[in-house]
Amino acid sequence: MSGYEIFALVASATAAGAINAIAGGGTLLTFPTLLLCGTPPIVANATSTLALVIGTTGSIFGFRQYIAAIKKWLVRFVPVSLVGGWLGSWLLTHTSDKFFARLVPFLILFATVLFLAQNLFRQMAKREAATPHKGQTGLWVAIVFQFAVAVYGGYFGAGIGILMLASLGFLGLSNIHEMNALKNVLGSLINLVAAVVFTCSGLIDWQKMGIMTVGALAGYWLGAHYSQRLPQIAVRRLITGIGFAMSAVTFWKQFHH
Repeated sequence: MSGYEIFALVASATAAGAINAIAGGGTLLTFPTLLLCGTPPIVANATSTLALVIGTTGSIFGFRQYIAAIKKWLVRFVPVSLVGGWLGSWLLTHTSDKFFARLVPFLILFATVLFLAQNLFRQMAKREAATPHKGQTGLWVAIVFQFAVAVYGGYFGAGIGILMLASLGFLGLSNIHEMNALKNVLGSLINLVAAVVFTCSGLIDWQKMGIMTVGALAGYWLGAHYSQRLPQIAVRRLITGIGFAMSAVTFWKQFHH
């Protein structure tokens, strides 16, 4: 690889790690960079997934003080995240990714709008939780939604952080840093399962993956560490801005292909 390619891979992985730690969507930086470096699409997707999942340890460490507060949610969401992540990654190894690629801008835009309006939905969720039966129904809806997010995450993954943040807002979670911690743990498990499937299928470009992992680790730590120094309203605005920007870029790519 040339020096330019090495720099591009490290830089994109660092930025992707920071974005994933705060909101999600870093795949939209690493995946195109790998394509520009001549990596076949499916191999690029798999290599990006493995590099970012290794880097996720940086963000989980950065949010470690919030783990105790989210344990009850981990018990509910971890099983469906693991199963969904495996199913999505299995689908990628057996089918074309064109259909899912077409859905990406719509999914991201939808999730960003939901996240923007989550205060309204949080009030609805609190009222629903006042009735045990309805509250339980809302929880099961969130679990099913998380399974769908995990399938998509195992297949391609761009935007799963924003999708999860939107869903967690509906459940009445109000602390953005706890939501980020939960999202990072679940996202890392989805990507971990996918990375194992991709590795066993021989889809990893190990040289490029190693270079990107260095950047991803730094980016994840920086994003997780410094996002907690910002006021919650600032983090919410940043997440919303990233979501709309990601959606605009992916829509633009749709109309220019």
